[in-house]
Amino acid sequence: MVTQAGQVLVQLADNIMVGHLGAAQLAGVSFANAIIMIGLVFSIGFAQGVTPVVGQHFGKGDGRAVAVALSNSAVLNAIMAVVLTAVMIAVGAFMDRLGQDPEVLRYARQYYFIIIAGFIPMIAFFNVRFFSEGIGNTRNEMWITIGTNTLNIFLNWVLIYGNLGAPRLGVAGAAWATFISRVLGAIVFLIILFRVEEYRKFVRLTPRHAVHLREMLHQLKLSLPISLQNLLEVTAFSFAAIMVGWMGKYQLAAHQIAHSLSSLSFMIATGIGAAATIRVSHQFGAGRRKDAYHAGIAAVHMAVAIMVFFGILFVSLHGIIPRMYTEEPAVIPIAGRLIIILSLFQIFDAVQMASRSSLLGLKDINTPLIFSAISYYGVCLPSAYLLGFTLGLGPEGVWTGLLLGLATAAVLFNVRFRTVCRRYIGQQNREPDYRENSLQAPPSHSEE
Repeated sequence: MVTQAGQVLVQLADNIMVGHLGAAQLAGVSFANAIIMIGLVFSIGFAQGVTPVVGQHFGKGDGRAVAVALSNSAVLNAIMAVVLTAVMIAVGAFMDRLGQDPEVLRYARQYYFIIIAGFIPMIAFFNVRFFSEGIGNTRNEMWITIGTNTLNIFLNWVLIYGNLGAPRLGVAGAAWATFISRVLGAIVFLIILFRVEEYRKFVRLTPRHAVHLREMLHQLKLSLPISLQNLLEVTAFSFAAIMVGWMGKYQLAAHQIAHSLSSLSFMIATGIGAAATIRVSHQFGAGRRKDAYHAGIAAVHMAVAIMVFFGILFVSLHGIIPRMYTEEPAVIPIAGRLIIILSLFQIFDAVQMASRSSLLGLKDINTPLIFSAISYYGVCLPSAYLLGFTLGLGPEGVWTGLLLGLATAAVLFNVRFRTVCRRYIGQQNREPDYRENSLQAPPSHSEE
């Protein structure tokens, strides 16, 4: 949970500290992050494909297979990092065609291209991180994230405002602080991979010709749907930001305040989801299917409890939180209303994330991908446009559309997880000779 929250705290710190420069600067960073988040979430989903593979092999006790999975995922992620960076640079060239205010666009470009330059080390960090999660260790990534976030906030203070004799870089200073922090985080985690015995033993178990096309294609079949599923959700929120941007810079700044809070609580729920993926994959890999089901249900209960807490907190402080970001009187009341709507969809966000992550632990990915398309492109975006523009409800209407999409996803993912688990448990009950430590479980829908 701390690690996941740390991924978004970088942007939260940037937004708060840049917000005091002015509404245009905050809106510029908001617009840039709406695009950056697409690449960020795609890369997280792609790298996350190694977790259920490593988790199920680790649950079985097959260290050599764990090492092979790490080697192939490293090659896949290196290729993806180069391709994604090139694509994001190309996308940045078309930022001026998305209907944003020219002043907002100027600040967005200052921030965007520096952040994109840090994508390759960031993806290297993700690769080691999700391997570490696959073997059940989430401590090292947590400490690295805490350290790099602390460094990022300090460098923001130095570079944005020109403290300690540094030049006052404004928006660009926030981007450079993030870039430096991500590079150092990747270097530290790679050193740990090759120096700490808990990881190093798998490096030693790696066969000479571990990397081969068949294994990479197997992992690609997992990684690509996961990244596409994440992409569907994040692009829905990014398109919502673009819609709000058509309404004006004050509305977009207010949207960014609410969205940064949403991202924080969401990433904490994602931390519970990451734990669910680990626990479900370990239990399923060891043949303990009822325990895998119980791990997923426990994750849902925990996520709901925590997100309800955040919802109550956001409602209670909806008039105070916006003032932490900006002193602009035109932004504060809009942000307050959006925070109230945000509070209402916390429970749906919790259920959909925990259920989807539990399905990942079972390597059930294709049907959830279809569910994501239905929820975010069939319900969320059409509802957001209808309520925001056709019915004239403004940013509040757009956010109500987001709520409806999340509610749909929560129902579909949770029902799917319960159905798949019951089928697996029923199959195991009918097969008394099934070896409990075998990975050769009956195929999921994604494998069929």
